[in-house]
Amino acid sequence: MRYGCIFTGDDPVVAVELAELAERSGWDAFFVWEGIWATDPWSVLAAAAVRTRRIRLGTMLTPVPRRRPWELAGQTMTVDRLSGGRVILSAGLGVPQSAEERFWLFDDDPGRRVRAEQLDESLDLLGRMWRSESFAFEGRHYRAKPATSMLPPAAVQQPRITTWVVGVWPRPQSMRRAARADGWIPNYAPPGADVTPEASGYTPEVAAEGIAWIRAERERLGLADQPFDITQEGTTGGADAAADAAVVRPWADAGVTWWLEADWSVPAEGAEAHARARIAAGPPRIE
Repeated sequence: MRYGCIFTGDDPVVAVELAELAERSGWDAFFVWEGIWATDPWSVLAAAAVRTRRIRLGTMLTPVPRRRPWELAGQTMTVDRLSGGRVILSAGLGVPQSAEERFWLFDDDPGRRVRAEQLDESLDLLGRMWRSESFAFEGRHYRAKPATSMLPPAAVQQPRITTWVVGVWPRPQSMRRAARADGWIPNYAPPGADVTPEASGYTPEVAAEGIAWIRAERERLGLADQPFDITQEGTTGGADAAADAAVVRPWADAGVTWWLEADWSVPAEGAEAHARARIAAGPPRIE
């Protein structure tokens, strides 16, 4: 099991300081959230990259259909090179307008189907652009002409920057997208239920079912021998190691490989103090 922490605040100076603190405190990764009208996460992670040496750095998560793929490719490549290959891109569709209006202040939601198409095309484009090779692409939403000059540097990580993708269990199309990536960020929508940001009813037992499915799918795709991460986000107190381990252990037993510590219920004005204390306490290790 590896351990990441998510800073739920939005002050870029604080975020960089917390990335350093997370590295000193034994965490394996540090994440910041990505909004629409918000602190730019990739600028923050670039600064953190040059102030840290070991810890992995990423977003939780990037609403890829809201981004221009070529701009996202340049930002992620830049941070990957600054960090020596420590970037994780967490990719999802983005929340629907009906669930979170503040993410749709400047445009309208084209719908889940369109965003899914944009995500698939973007992931394809990102993989090509990170290799810094000339290519042509013609999709429903994006196109690319072969570049003839001034190609940017390739990302350090190859064949692509580590990419975790949201998959909604048990929806096969969504899960297949995650299975082709480098890690699964779980969402859960039981049959007949709508997909919502809250994965109500998602338990370690349900997670084990999804993990078994995704392993079988990767076997079918010929990817079973390649590394693959299974994530789970949750909250522990940081004051009682045994109690924290008891929270995490059922998820590890189910097959989760990354615990992502976050508490989104903390008010914005208290996010810094809470994050400093929790990060300094260290990960909720189960060893």
